[in-house]
Amino acid sequence: MKLVNIDYLPGEEIEVLGLVKGQIVQSKNIGRDFMAGLKTIVGGEIVSYTDMISLARKMATKRMVDEAESLGADAVINVRYGSSAVMGGAAEIIAYGTAVKIKKKNNNSKD
Repeated sequence: MKLVNIDYLPGEEIEVLGLVKGQIVQSKNIGRDFMAGLKTIVGGEIVSYTDMISLARKMATKRMVDEAESLGADAVINVRYGSSAVMGGAAEIIAYGTAVKIKKKNNNSKD
């Protein structure tokens, strides 16, 4: 499955199948959330949250790809990600794009 964040596939003719998305609301456990709170006192990257968001993005992408595959897509173009905090220690990640089918090229052209 090709995933691109442009609205076409270079050199390919495509058929649009529709919008696809995948989303997840991910949270950290209370122990890690407490430790992350302490990290805000001294500053710096909160690695546990970076890891949480990375995992959530992968899961949202997989769900988007699964939806595209169910439509018979070969690719998802114009892929975008969004996120929002839904509560302390939890974030929603959404991946979305346009599922497309690559049209077969006709090799019967006369030169």
